[in-house]
Amino acid sequence: MPPRPPRDLDWEGCLNVRDLGGQPTTDGGETLYRRVIRADSMRNLTERGWQAALAYGVRTVIDLRHAEERQTDPPGTLPVEVVEAPFFELDEEVLAELDAVAVAAADDAAATRDVYLVFLERFRPNVARAVAAVADAPEGAVVVHCVGGKDRTGLVSAFLLDLADVSREQIADDYARSAVRLEPRHRRWLAEARSAEERARLARIVATPRRALLETLAEIERRYGSLRDYLRAGGLQAETLAGARARLRG
Repeated sequence: MPPRPPRDLDWEGCLNVRDLGGQPTTDGGETLYRRVIRADSMRNLTERGWQAALAYGVRTVIDLRHAEERQTDPPGTLPVEVVEAPFFELDEEVLAELDAVAVAAADDAAATRDVYLVFLERFRPNVARAVAAVADAPEGAVVVHCVGGKDRTGLVSAFLLDLADVSREQIADDYARSAVRLEPRHRRWLAEARSAEERARLARIVATPRRALLETLAEIERRYGSLRDYLRAGGLQAETLAGARARLRG
């Protein structure tokens, strides 16, 4: 049996790139490689990094960042189709709610979970549109990215893997992998913190606890009946859900 291809991908300029393929499913199958890749900001890729992405088959990039984040991008066009699908929009009321739930949480994992739940409830149509963008993309590999490829990208990846019948434990393993891939960046951030308070805040933000994702998905399932029903509540039709599943399953 030939060796399984690596899921972690080395694309110069990015730290947190990996294929969602090669993951066992609950029905005895496996997700397909070169269909969906999760990443930190693709605008950080060097020319060599873009060459690697194109050679891997990437034809579509789905950008989950909001408009203000995109304004900091370097000039120039990208060599692929880019779909802007912001996971959320900046809003003072939302920011205040996020701060409140993070402060009230018992620990970092609970804070991450509660912040995720605020986003998922307030921006349910945005999440559904991101999943639809994957389903509707033309032939070729699709990259989903935000800034770090950890939180927004992690949640969208979790929904895609769930649609493909990957187990929750496996989904949580994929999510937690970001802590390893982003460790160089996070180590630098923590070293540059100017106070113990800032360091503690950063430590919570950069954390990628498996428990946070598992509890987030469980709570969404409790509220809506299933993750599929959550996406339906966001506006997805059965055909689009099937298309998103087929992207990873064929």
